[in-house]
Amino acid sequence: MAEIKETAAKFKIVADSSADLNFLDGVPFASTPLKIITDTKEYVDNAKLDVEQMVDELSAYKGKSTTACPSSSDWLENFGDAEKVFCVTITGALSGSCNAARVAKHDYEEEYPDRSVFVIDSLSAGPEPGLIVEKLKEYILSGMPYEEICEKITEYKSRTGLIFMLESMKNLANNGRVNPFVAKAAGLLGIRVVGKASDKGELDPMEKSRGEKKALSAIVNIMKELGVRGGKVKIGHCRNEAAALSLKEQIIDTFPTAAVDIYRSRGLCSFYCEKGGHMIGFEKEQ
Repeated sequence: MAEIKETAAKFKIVADSSADLNFLDGVPFASTPLKIITDTKEYVDNAKLDVEQMVDELSAYKGKSTTACPSSSDWLENFGDAEKVFCVTITGALSGSCNAARVAKHDYEEEYPDRSVFVIDSLSAGPEPGLIVEKLKEYILSGMPYEEICEKITEYKSRTGLIFMLESMKNLANNGRVNPFVAKAAGLLGIRVVGKASDKGELDPMEKSRGEKKALSAIVNIMKELGVRGGKVKIGHCRNEAAALSLKEQIIDTFPTAAVDIYRSRGLCSFYCEKGGHMIGFEKEQ
């Protein structure tokens, strides 16, 4: 056991704040924050951010808002002096965070030729990269060699997915992440937009459900179609715990072996989910 702990100390997991994790027990970890920016204020998505206050302020804000990814120097700072770094980023299709991490990898390995950085584009955000981080921790604590972890986490990523349910898509539309016509449907007459992260890491709206109950049923049906049979499920929500609990119950009824975890989304994911929104990360059948 002591030997495994000593080996684990040589590793470090560094994720950007899209993974909704400020801390991780058991292995060295750091979160690299993204930022939410308005004309009047900048919100840094770190452990000090008051997410509830941010959500309230943005709900009342009428101007434009956008996000900013970490710089390569932000990533480098969080690599510290680790010998082996696993770097987990938000989808590269919607953010420059992954590219910045790759620049940091190049600079780090050039300065320290005996060290390695493995960059993982999650092709997602929120609970799906959270699952990837948790699996990396599991592999590291098992004593698995670095090269084998790189292979296994790549395979594991292919067996995870993300579904979202949104009551509002105002912020996504303002940032050019979704079509404004699709965004207008969310919130009108109780419409919820349900979709998934595509294989290319883009947002793929799939259904417009009238009412929350129908939207939750649609989520479970989509999970079936995508190959969920059990395994880990993480539900991140923005001020809608009641719906998250209802969804958890439906998931367990449908997939009795599922292990479902519910949590409140952090800054970036709350910005994009907005009030009432959910992001669901899950493992697919092997």
